[in-house]
Amino acid sequence: MCATTLIHDTSHITYDSLLDGNKQFVEDTLKEDPQYFEKLANGQKPPVLWIGCADSRVPANQITNTNPGEIFVHRNIANMVIHTDMSMLSVLDYAVNVLQVKHVIVVGHYGCGGVLASMTNKQYGLIDNWLRNIKDVYRMHAHELDRITDEKAKGDRLVELNVIENASNLCKTSIVQNAWQNGRELNVHGWVYSLATGIIKDMKVSTNNNSKMDEVFRFEQSPG
Repeated sequence: MCATTLIHDTSHITYDSLLDGNKQFVEDTLKEDPQYFEKLANGQKPPVLWIGCADSRVPANQITNTNPGEIFVHRNIANMVIHTDMSMLSVLDYAVNVLQVKHVIVVGHYGCGGVLASMTNKQYGLIDNWLRNIKDVYRMHAHELDRITDEKAKGDRLVELNVIENASNLCKTSIVQNAWQNGRELNVHGWVYSLATGIIKDMKVSTNNNSKMDEVFRFEQSPG
């Protein structure tokens, strides 16, 4: 879910223009490196898994100045890590246990439409069930959020808290904890991206173990 303000005129983008753009992309890329696609097709070994928002204005490679093959990406509404989301868990398992990424980053962004929608009492449809998870984040931090009178500032802070809580959710998965128990180098981080400045804010919640996790969430060594 994106913010309602349309920043760029997209009327020139059509189905055919996407295919034409692809042809131009291939032509321009091969001029720079005739073996580019041959090398890209040989496989991937990205060191990073990016769990971000589906918002079209937050492309992982572009805002980190990285190339295809360097970041493995999963995106959903409001960059959520939900323990019943089999799509997210499948991506996480593949990234950690097959690709053996070293960093998993939950990336939110200020002005996130999903987060802002969760602050209202409006019904939007099926997505209300998804947004309820963000409402739970609000509930857990209501003592702080209810003191913020400026709605934009409140929304920005909820974006930050949503990233922090979802980075914590990531650490609680059996996938991440088993990797740690097996001695794997795996770091979990939380970032917030500013659409207005292009700058990423590190939320300073990085961790590579479960030592600070509540005891009830810690798993014993997996069988076998």
